[in-house]
Amino acid sequence: MLRPALRLAFFLGNLAVAAAQSSLVFTPPGGVAAQSKHVVLLSGDEEYRSEEAMPMLAKILSQRHGFRCTVLFPLDADGTINPENQKSLPDSEALDRADLIVMSLRFRQWPDDAMKHFVAAWQRGVPIVALRTSTHAFNFPAGSAWAGYSYNAKAPWAGGWGKFALGETWVTHWGKHKFEATRGVFEPGAANEALLRGVSDLFGDSDVYEAYPPADAKILVRGQVLKGMSPTDAPADHRKKRATDKQEQAVNEPAMPIVWTRLAANDAGTKNKILTTTMGAATDLEHEGLRRLVINGVYWGLGLDVPAKADVRLVDPYSPHKYGFKGQRYGLKPADYALGQTVPEGKTPPPAPKK
Repeated sequence: MLRPALRLAFFLGNLAVAAAQSSLVFTPPGGVAAQSKHVVLLSGDEEYRSEEAMPMLAKILSQRHGFRCTVLFPLDADGTINPENQKSLPDSEALDRADLIVMSLRFRQWPDDAMKHFVAAWQRGVPIVALRTSTHAFNFPAGSAWAGYSYNAKAPWAGGWGKFALGETWVTHWGKHKFEATRGVFEPGAANEALLRGVSDLFGDSDVYEAYPPADAKILVRGQVLKGMSPTDAPADHRKKRATDKQEQAVNEPAMPIVWTRLAANDAGTKNKILTTTMGAATDLEHEGLRRLVINGVYWGLGLDVPAKADVRLVDPYSPHKYGFKGQRYGLKPADYALGQTVPEGKTPPPAPKK
């Protein structure tokens, strides 16, 4: 038995390790059947709080379903999480051991080593579950070796990696941003799809994106634009011009796709199972239906039987900040999102720069 002084030293040592860690690793607890698969969750967006959503999903995947999970974050030099740091992805070598990737990214400009790990995983055919702004995950400057991956690239892929791999890039907000929420409406015949097993409804307080998946995509859910921000609000009935051809249509006739799958050949000749949803703000994931879709997507991507009704109960308290720029919790480190933690509010945001 350790003496009190040794116990204290051991405890403080563990605290030091936790404070210094640059990613989170979650292992299944005893009593939960281990799946022996490794899921890597990538956070990194300035607006939709993926730094809060990805740890929450990893806890469910590991503690409820037995997957080994690693969550990666954008960090500043002092080890604090900064979603505005587009050039950071420490511990990206975890992607070399990924059996599946869950990503929620926006306009990243990762350094070469991180990008190489990501591209290698994609090229070996790792399945991908992509949320919200992942359609425009990358935004490298002209002249970069990775410029072709940018959301607005013309070559080698029009629309960059998002369009080529996931099936869409950034087009525009179709619903009114922060004023018109999203209700998911299943495509005819899609209710029997394994990915929608146990999903009775889908709602998100983020808006519908304009999106046109390619012909090889299977659309599962369309996004009904609502008149307000409540699940009970009526469908919107205004008209809008499409960004692509400038033709006007009623905003819900037809409704835009918000969930689709495809088996996409990558530039190395292998194929990736892709699940893309333009839902996925951290607040969207407060709703059980979207969490279940993501968990189902992991099973589906890995070729495992999708549960009849996957357990998506929260493991730790989850109260994400509302989406918006400059809205993150400041001064937090990965350890603040570790298992058993109630995430603190963080420090006061830095003052806006003087004009």
